[in-house]
Amino acid sequence: MAISEQEFNTETKILKKVQQLLGKTLTKLGDEVTSDEENLIEFKKMMWENSNSFDKGEMQQVMAATSLESQKAIQKQEYFRKLLQIKNKPYFASIVFKDENSQIHNIYLSLTYLKDDKLNNILYDWRSPICSLFYDYEIGECQYEAPGGIYKGQLKRKRQYKIENNCLTGVFDNSLNIDDDILQEVLAAESSDKMKNVVNTIQQEQNQVIRNLEDNNLIVQGIAGSGKTTVALHRIAFLLYRLKNLTSNNILIFSPNNIFTEYISDVLPSLGESNTLQTTFNDYLSYFINEYKEVETFTDFIARYYSYKEENQELVKYKQSDEIITDFNNYISEYISSRCFTDSLIENEINVVTSDELNYMLNHKYNRLPLFERLDEMAKKMSLHFYKSSSKKAKTFAKLMKEVANFTKDYKQIYKNFWTSKHCKIIVSDIEINNFIKQEKINYEDALLFSYLKGKLEGFPYESTIKQVVIDEAQDYNRLQYMIIVEIFKKAEFTILGDINQNINPYYNYNSLKDLSNLFNGDTKYIELLKTYRSSPEIINYTNKILNLHHINAIRTDNNKPVIIRKNISNLKESLINDVISLQNKYKSTAIITKDIIEAENIYEKLKDKFEIFLIEPTTKNFKKNLIVIPAYIAKGLEFDSVIVYNNRNNSYRKNERNLLYVACTRCQHELYIYN
Repeated sequence: MAISEQEFNTETKILKKVQQLLGKTLTKLGDEVTSDEENLIEFKKMMWENSNSFDKGEMQQVMAATSLESQKAIQKQEYFRKLLQIKNKPYFASIVFKDENSQIHNIYLSLTYLKDDKLNNILYDWRSPICSLFYDYEIGECQYEAPGGIYKGQLKRKRQYKIENNCLTGVFDNSLNIDDDILQEVLAAESSDKMKNVVNTIQQEQNQVIRNLEDNNLIVQGIAGSGKTTVALHRIAFLLYRLKNLTSNNILIFSPNNIFTEYISDVLPSLGESNTLQTTFNDYLSYFINEYKEVETFTDFIARYYSYKEENQELVKYKQSDEIITDFNNYISEYISSRCFTDSLIENEINVVTSDELNYMLNHKYNRLPLFERLDEMAKKMSLHFYKSSSKKAKTFAKLMKEVANFTKDYKQIYKNFWTSKHCKIIVSDIEINNFIKQEKINYEDALLFSYLKGKLEGFPYESTIKQVVIDEAQDYNRLQYMIIVEIFKKAEFTILGDINQNINPYYNYNSLKDLSNLFNGDTKYIELLKTYRSSPEIINYTNKILNLHHINAIRTDNNKPVIIRKNISNLKESLINDVISLQNKYKSTAIITKDIIEAENIYEKLKDKFEIFLIEPTTKNFKKNLIVIPAYIAKGLEFDSVIVYNNRNNSYRKNERNLLYVACTRCQHELYIYN
């Protein structure tokens, strides 16, 4: 709701005062940052020139003082950078809060805080406790929780601003209503090459995820377009603001692929925070498995299925199943319990360790450790006992133990033996076993099992510095992967986000992501996001029919354009060209989404002479979204203004591939064409 002219003029004056204070603060802070840098350089120079005159205690004091000053200088630089970031748009919303003592608080929400000369807050960081009122309440009674306790009162006003280049162009009073003017304007906007922050349109259900500090772990089931990834990134920014001693280097995001990593790379910087560490599960597999030259990616694993190149799908399904976890654990336990030393270790005539002593150390003294880690500890112990050093002869004793043991660290052979053991619940021929054991590139489904086996026998690569782990597209990870991740990040808390309806792994699926709750340490809360902000009602109604869904709420109200179905096309190239031209005249980004990479390559060849078009492959990192052709299993997490979903009549989506079609169609914001 627009405000009166008098109120608009008042808001204009407030903006000018904030601009003046912001300019003054930037000037002062800029001078201090420059001065601090010069002083630190001079101080370090003086310390270097006079280092010989300091004793050890004095030197430690000087180093500690230098470190503290450096830290203060860095904090000033960070704050200066954040103020520069809001220079042309100081704030985006405000609230008027009347507390229980009838005191009125005018709160202006920004990406960071700003204080006046008397240290009064003029701008509040959107992550501060009182700002939660803007996201969680309509006009009326409200409360917020801060370190000092729970504060109650009344929310008297909620207001949003459009500020462009320091000029106030629009002011709107609004309630929490999801169809407010600002939200609909944002939803109607064209998509960009990279994901943006949405601090001005965070909704109540999203805010409950972002600001949750009560639970150690969150599992978020969110329908397509509900903002799962956006919520995850804003949650990271919130945690960095609220949790002491948490830095970007303590947070790790598991992304589905490198394309997605690049797509989200601007969100945290736009919120004033540094990007966190990011990886894919394949990165871990490639790092941990050095027995093979290469590890198949998840994308190639999926492509192998959808291109119908997999001969024994039942075997792959078993390798991906929860059932094999029990079978595999039983096999590993039996393998470990049956390992022993069959003879005494003789280093020389004097240094002898009997087989009984060796087996006692292996099976009792060091049985808290993984099997092969026990051998390392035993070698160190013997070196210390005989040579008063834990490292001097450790390699010698390790080598001698191999000669008297009934086992060796041959993970390929150990893995191979599972498939002929009593624990394997499926019949596999010797030829099949050798095919996936002896090749230089290990298949994805085998890599998961192989890395679990290796981790159980020698220990997983524990990462103690990671305190928060975020996993996006959670439905694409099977239970074994979560077990591995929890082993690696033993002390971390987890935010898991996914949608079981967007599962593209044909060999594995969840009834509910809530099934993962018992895997994590501490309290785990399951939350559902049931509103979609991406697509028009027409597109949502169409995609609902693909999976027979009924619970999806479409928020957009701006479209009224039907889904276009193209069938029995006589000239494919001409039809595609005409549709692309039509869509590009209306929108910034258009994606042609195919079923597999072969179809994507064919479409690319047909159109590359007519348009500037990008073919998106698993290895692609940088691209413009203006016009792309991309397989559906790579398009996950991305969104486009318009989408053409194409599949060849000889390669149509089968009944058990509906999820992939659903993923393709739900990438679209405004206008959807189906070529079938």
